[in-house]
Amino acid sequence: MSPTPLAETLPEESFELQEEKRRALVFERHFTRSGEDPFEVVAWQRRDAVIQGAGGEVVFEQKEVEVPAAWSQLATNVVASKYFHGAVGSPERETSVRQLLGRVVDQLTEWGRHDGFFRSDEDAEAFRAELAHVLLHQMASFNSPVWFNVGIDTRPQCSACFINSVEDSLESILDLARTESMLFKRGSGTGSNLSTLRSAREGLSGGGTSSGPVSFMKALDAFAGVIKSGGRTRRAAKMVILDVDHPDIVEFIHSKQGEEAKARALKAAGWAGGFEVEGGAYSSVFFQNANHSVRLTDDFLEAVEKGEEWTTHAVTDGRPMGTYPARDLLHQMAEAAWECGDPGVQYDTTINRWHTCPASGRIQASNP
Repeated sequence: MSPTPLAETLPEESFELQEEKRRALVFERHFTRSGEDPFEVVAWQRRDAVIQGAGGEVVFEQKEVEVPAAWSQLATNVVASKYFHGAVGSPERETSVRQLLGRVVDQLTEWGRHDGFFRSDEDAEAFRAELAHVLLHQMASFNSPVWFNVGIDTRPQCSACFINSVEDSLESILDLARTESMLFKRGSGTGSNLSTLRSAREGLSGGGTSSGPVSFMKALDAFAGVIKSGGRTRRAAKMVILDVDHPDIVEFIHSKQGEEAKARALKAAGWAGGFEVEGGAYSSVFFQNANHSVRLTDDFLEAVEKGEEWTTHAVTDGRPMGTYPARDLLHQMAEAAWECGDPGVQYDTTINRWHTCPASGRIQASNP
């Protein structure tokens, strides 16, 4: 597959770009030789890529996949099932690792030529050959969005990890849902700290009380569940975080634990227990599409050590809300994590103490 044309999407070379070309890279060869195609010095073979489910049923199959002979069957199955472009059986479907690696390497080389990264055509060819060698011999690999999108889309999404913010308004929450959905569609993962959302114990300006972050998490989780990452079979990667001083922290700690209990009850009643089964126990409960983590501060951990109380504070005006024994809160986190794997914990004070770019602002969240 040839790389995506760029002529209609990139501007003419500016004077600054011409100046940059004068300072462009001289690319040395370490693994390849000039005039030798790295794709032609590798032994190739064709084999079937087959993945079976727990019951022995075939969940993916593509016959006659061309791969380097040195690659394992596992590598063959993963690459064919996750990264080959096009629907299986269609004319557009990739059938060879040559095509997959070729479209990515050729596209990156074309971008490098256009943007003036290479001093000469020889340097561009050296870059192409060296990168192809590294990928063919499994010395390194790109992230999933690169394999999904480069050489396919005119302006591909290549980053795998995003951290998104949200403000305390319905409009911002809906914007977050849209942003996350589009990132999932292109194969990336996202993380968000929802501590900016007022708790279910706080009022709204027009009267009534807020739904709280745990309620909105249900909608965000549902979007992640229905949008496959990169349009493939890979699930969306999503992280949800809440600060330990948020008034809804107890509900957050137990949010996934309670849903897991429902899933176990459904399984006991006869519903299918497979995680990917449509209409099964796990597809019928919330919070199955994200990791949950509590953001802990040193102040909280010191309160745990000293056996002190811990007070949560309102998001809107900072007034004290619920107060709990700090040790009890930490024990609840540990108990829930033991039962269902979540919540994890993030050490906010340490993370920001080690922040390498503090002028850019505090680190509030992470990708999963």
